[in-house]
Order: sequence, then structure tokens, then C-alpha cells
Amino acid sequence: MQKTKEKKLTVGISSMALFDLVESNRVFETEGKEAYCNYQIAREDDVLEPGVAYPLVKKLLGLNRHLSESLVEVILLSRNSADTGLRVFNSIHEHDLDIKRAAFTSGETPFAYISAFEVDLFLSTSPSDVRKALEAGYAAATILSGKGSGLAHEQLRIAFDGDAVIFSDESERIYKEKGLDAFTENEQQTAREPMSGGPFKSFLSALHNLQSHFAEQTSPVRTALVTARSAPAHERVVRTLRSWDIRIDEALFLGGLQKGEFLKSFGADIFFDDQASHCESANQHVATGHVPHGVANDN
Repeated sequence: MQKTKEKKLTVGISSMALFDLVESNRVFETEGKEAYCNYQIAREDDVLEPGVAYPLVKKLLGLNRHLSESLVEVILLSRNSADTGLRVFNSIHEHDLDIKRAAFTSGETPFAYISAFEVDLFLSTSPSDVRKALEAGYAAATILSGKGSGLAHEQLRIAFDGDAVIFSDESERIYKEKGLDAFTENEQQTAREPMSGGPFKSFLSALHNLQSHFAEQTSPVRTALVTARSAPAHERVVRTLRSWDIRIDEALFLGGLQKGEFLKSFGADIFFDDQASHCESANQHVATGHVPHGVANDN
């Protein structure tokens, strides 16, 4: 009997998240599409510098070296045309990134191809593209400008907020609408009732499945939950993850403290949070993805 191939952990990324295209984008915004096309074609042999998400992509692809088969794939989902995208692919080759698949959509949103490529996580600098992906039920985040932690470690370290990211925003809505006391009372009363999954549950599950290929003590992937929750609201979090059979390596219950310094100490390659204020704190220390989902992002 033929063995069923295991599904890869698949990440879709925009060209502006992968490479530094700030100057190119300035040309587009100030001089228009034609000038942008001419600019990129004239420089298609000039290698682009790494962008904010480049270190994350490098580590993700590097996980395949530890596996008997490649179980991680990164796909380029770009608003460039094939013509202007040639510079991006040339840069991918020069940086020795194992990225073979791409969609170039000539200015249109690449959102439609997320499903076709079976993407587990979509990273982009376009908030509108990210919102469309989230509304369709995919894990997605807007990569904020900044830089990574700068800590030299080989392990891939990914950190997540809890409510409205890993979990649904059901508890966060109670906090927003009725205050801390009502939130705490609800979490105590429902401590043994698992929360519903949020937009990143499926990605966390896929990441956990990838971790299962390694011994816990020597795994090249480490995860952390970094939440503003504190005791006694911690119990429901622990029991929910247990009910999902998903392992989180570290859990930080900060009770409202700023997250940035803790993420720096963890050495996160990227952190995902739904609240803009938390993202601003985190982005001073580590690469950060804003998840525009849930009550904190209701207009």
C-alpha cells in the first residue's frame, strides 16, 4: 500500500515582507506603476536586502535539514507582475532560499491563492489582504516594520498571544464589555470548559505536528504563549490546550505587564498579537505580526 504523504507546514509570504522593498514601494507611490516597473526591471540583477520576515523564513526552511523529508514550504504570494517579480526570484536564488512556488498577481490581491496552495499561515505587509485571509478562516498577520531580536540561536522560536489569536475572542469580549471582575468571574466559572479556537489554532496545531518529529529536549522549534492573563484566569488556558492535545513549551501569564522585554528574553523570531498596543511594545524588541481579528479590532 502506498504511504500517504504528510501535509507540509505551508507559509505564504508577500515579497515586501520577505525583502526590503521600501525604496521600490516609494517609487510606486510617488511616480506610479509604470515607473515602478521600469525601476524593478532596470535593477532585476541587484540583490534585494532581507526584509523583516526574512530571518523567520530562513529558519523555517532550515527545519527541513533536520527531517527525512521536506515538511516545510514557503510560497511567495506577491502583488508584483511576473516581469517585476523577476528581481524577487533572482534575490531568492542569491540568498539561497528554497522557495520554488509563487503567485504574481500584477497589483491584485493574492488572497484567492491561499486556499489553492493550502497555506497554513499568510504573512503580508498589506492589512487589507490579511483581513481577507482572516475573514476566510486562515491564520494571517500584518508584518510590522522593525527588526528581529538579534539573538544568535538556531532554534525557531514563535510566540503567540492567547485571546483572539490562539483562542476565540469570547473571553476578551466580556472583559471589553463588562470589565476585569466580570472577566475573572467568567473564567473561574468556566475553567473546565475549553475555549473555542481562534484564527491561529490550526497553525499552532500544524506547528505542534512538526514538533512531534523531534525529541522535546532537542527540538529545533520552541513555542511560547505570552498573555496578559494572570491567575486565576490561567487555568482555562491550560485546560483548553490540554483538550486540544497541543503542547506549548513556555507560558507567560503577565497580568497586564508590557510584553516586549519578555519576548526579548524568550528570543522570539516572531510574535503574534491582536492588539495594536501590545504589538507596538513587542516590535521594539522582536519581529511582530498584528492579527487584526476580534473585538479589539472591531470598527
